[in-house]
Amino acid sequence: ISRQLWWGHRIPAWYDAEGNVYVGHDEDDVRSKHGIDPGVGLRQDDDVLDTWFSSALWPFSTLGWPEKTRALQEFYPGNVLVTGFDIIFFWVARMIMMGIKFMGDVPFHEVYIHGLIRDADGQKMSKSKGNVLDPLDLIDGIDLESLVEKRTAGLMQTHLAPKIEEATRKQFPDGIDQFGADALRMTFAALATTGRDVRFDLGRIEGYKNFCNKLWNAARYVLMNTEALDDGDVEYSAADRWIRARLDATTRAMHRHFASYRLDLAAQAIYEFTWHEFCDWYLELSKPVLQSDEASAALQRGTRRTLIETLEAILRLLHPLMPFITEEIWEQVAERAGIAGETIMLRAYPEPDDAAVNDDAIADIDWVRQFILGIRQIRGEMDISPGKPLPVLLQQAGDNDRDRATRLAMLLQRVGRVESIDIIDDSAEPPPAAMALLGDMRLLVPMKGLIDVDAERARLDKQMEKTQAELAKATGKLANENFVNNAPEAVVTQERQRVAEFEKTITQLKEQLEKLDALA
Repeated sequence: ISRQLWWGHRIPAWYDAEGNVYVGHDEDDVRSKHGIDPGVGLRQDDDVLDTWFSSALWPFSTLGWPEKTRALQEFYPGNVLVTGFDIIFFWVARMIMMGIKFMGDVPFHEVYIHGLIRDADGQKMSKSKGNVLDPLDLIDGIDLESLVEKRTAGLMQTHLAPKIEEATRKQFPDGIDQFGADALRMTFAALATTGRDVRFDLGRIEGYKNFCNKLWNAARYVLMNTEALDDGDVEYSAADRWIRARLDATTRAMHRHFASYRLDLAAQAIYEFTWHEFCDWYLELSKPVLQSDEASAALQRGTRRTLIETLEAILRLLHPLMPFITEEIWEQVAERAGIAGETIMLRAYPEPDDAAVNDDAIADIDWVRQFILGIRQIRGEMDISPGKPLPVLLQQAGDNDRDRATRLAMLLQRVGRVESIDIIDDSAEPPPAAMALLGDMRLLVPMKGLIDVDAERARLDKQMEKTQAELAKATGKLANENFVNNAPEAVVTQERQRVAEFEKTITQLKEQLEKLDALA
């Protein structure tokens, strides 16, 4: 016996004036079965069957059952049920049993079990505890007083109100900011690790609100730079080919993660691609082509097409997770991307494109990124202005390094703020310089007139101390016969490689310190 729900199934029991009980399909069935005259009054039980009884009929009763409707034929059985682990017995098992009994088939073929959303302390959200977060308050925001009033109203245990109010004021001293529906949806997707309970933290939703802003600003840049999009010959740069290849890899990952119900991995994949590869790198790598007088019209056209087409595909990849902002941006992007239609909702989800696979472009741009990151590392460590063009010397450069340094020079110079790139002989003695490594190649930035010698010496001394400590730890392992004899061969080999790398780094640091002495 459950709550008195008006939509519930009333218990099929009838009572006469003497309190005798009769059970049947309906009142006519009861009278016929027990020979009760129409003049004898019967009263049906007012209670309803357990809530889960009605819920168990949901997969087919909502489709018109017991009539053989078209909806029932088309949509029963379904594909997947999404539910929490706490009602597997109460609901999932009962739906299966009812489906087999009344429809002759299970109501669904797969069940996706997700965790429960708990508060920041890991407690189950409960009105009696006053720790419930209303999704609408996260979407629209709520001030502190309204939140306190909401959490303390209608409590069954009214004596808990002061404690709940105190906890609320402490946890949300400024109320709750407005985050929007997309940030909330993306947060829940990112936290949806299979079967694990979710500790909800406002910091996560803040991060995805920033992601929405990042996407919006990226769209503004793309739209601003594709106004001159026209037909004509198209040439794609290395960066264009790279981002198309990375988009294809991300599309494949999204299909794989959705198929396995890993919403967390899908959210992570599209987030990483959109923020770090498209926004942080590709948009910057597009600028040298679009802003250069040396780039051909065909090359600029290729970059503009890549910008708008990649953004449009990102919006479709993101749409199931963030439907509102993607729809808003897509309506501005679609026509320029040459796509007809009124809404992103009716567009097909992106499919993998074998033609976009390009290992050479990926290798090229990964090299460019490492080169630029190396230069940025030197700038940060030496406190050199980000806008100051730097001369760079390359030493121990292989054939691929030399080829890329020439072929991709425009990207290195414009994005990395590199003044010049010169390759010096491996055996040559370079001037005192700050160094970063790109594989075996040394990126050297001559320091004369650029750095504080004492500060650089202190930095190198600190790095030397850390590397020597790591070397001592690794050599200590290899000196231990038990480790060498009992550890897997691959582990021992890896430790020997670490020793060689530490020794190589120490040698290079000593060389850097000697060069600093020459600057003093």
